[in-house]
Amino acid sequence: MSFQDLGLRAELLRAVSEQGYSEATPIQAQAIPVVLKGGDVLAGAQTGTGKTAGFTLPLLQRLSEKPATGGSRPVRALVLTPTRELAAQVGESIDTYGKYLPLRSTVIFGGVNINPQITQLRKGVDILVATPGRLLDHAGQKTVDLSGVEILVLDEADRMLDMGFIHDIRKVLALLPKNRQNLLFSATFSDEIKQLADRLLRAPVLIEVARRNTASERVDQVVHPVDKARKRELLSYLIGNGNWQQVLVFTRTKHGANRLAEQLDKDGLPAAAIHGNKSQGARTRALAEFKSGRLRVLVATDIAARGLDIDQLPHVVNFELPNVPEDYVHRIGRTGRAGNEGEAISLVCVDEHKLLRDIENLLKRAVPKVVIDGFEPDPSIKPEPIQNGRRNAGGNGGQRRRGSAPGQARDGARQNRAPRGDAGRGNRDRQRSARSR
Repeated sequence: MSFQDLGLRAELLRAVSEQGYSEATPIQAQAIPVVLKGGDVLAGAQTGTGKTAGFTLPLLQRLSEKPATGGSRPVRALVLTPTRELAAQVGESIDTYGKYLPLRSTVIFGGVNINPQITQLRKGVDILVATPGRLLDHAGQKTVDLSGVEILVLDEADRMLDMGFIHDIRKVLALLPKNRQNLLFSATFSDEIKQLADRLLRAPVLIEVARRNTASERVDQVVHPVDKARKRELLSYLIGNGNWQQVLVFTRTKHGANRLAEQLDKDGLPAAAIHGNKSQGARTRALAEFKSGRLRVLVATDIAARGLDIDQLPHVVNFELPNVPEDYVHRIGRTGRAGNEGEAISLVCVDEHKLLRDIENLLKRAVPKVVIDGFEPDPSIKPEPIQNGRRNAGGNGGQRRRGSAPGQARDGARQNRAPRGDAGRGNRDRQRSARSR
């Protein structure tokens, strides 16, 4: 469907056209008319389907139809995202498509100085994009007023629940007016997402453009069995032999990401790591260098990579399989975006056979296995427990993240369970500044 047929105003169509787009993606074609009518939406779409424009375009139109009057500019639309990178991406989308409209927007997240954000908020903004932790910091300092919010967007809601943000989301909802439009976007529809939707949405229109929990159809998936000690050697071989110029590699831990990036650099493959312990400036620089081609390999943990938008990324490698099978879908969704083909390679050692079976059960099909000549696994090696592997099949949301030991948070994530009472609240407040928001 053409954007011209969706009822968007001329200023938005001009901005869309300048980006080289004329035909709407399925999620955009379905979501935009519903949002324009003011209805609540529960949308399921994999990354790379154009979902960000699916809510930013109609959001901009609805706000521009009734511009703010007088000196004050209350926050009228709030977009909550799980990570800094995704918040920045949404902010860029709003700036791009709203360039010809008299609306103001800003992005706030943790890991950077709060004072410039306070200055922006005091000037007044129509649209606020935020991560939950930093938004609550501002609310606690009374530097943001959310009582005038007309539209709430929860973007990648499944990841927010997965990271343990459910308590923060509830706190944010308590600061919003009850009479508002709600848009919930999620790559997967878990039971926890359904429960949140039941509490949050009023007679929502359900939009699904991909089957539940399925990987992108355009991604060619393959498993290369290999001994754990030879994974790095095989990765370097694959990159060099295939002349891969842009590769996103996933590890389970921050330490593992740092170590692998250093080893790849020594192999003559320019690489950098991004994870929750890196400063926002370092993460932004690494991503910019990767996009520009100065870096050949970007090594990332799940938390840091969520929301990364890299055009035409050809290769994603699971150096280590994720502890939770849904994360596999999110990882490989970094490639095969916007109609492009992609390749997802998993380097699997004997320790990870259980994790692979869990992934294949989720996908409802086996992933092809190809042994690379010279890297055949040693059949005498016995599996060893994965330190941070899935120990229980407990749910997400209000329960402990699967694969995390008690008291152990994943990379940059908040704990799903916190102690009750003032002592627990104080601990969360003290820890908040160190967490990825």
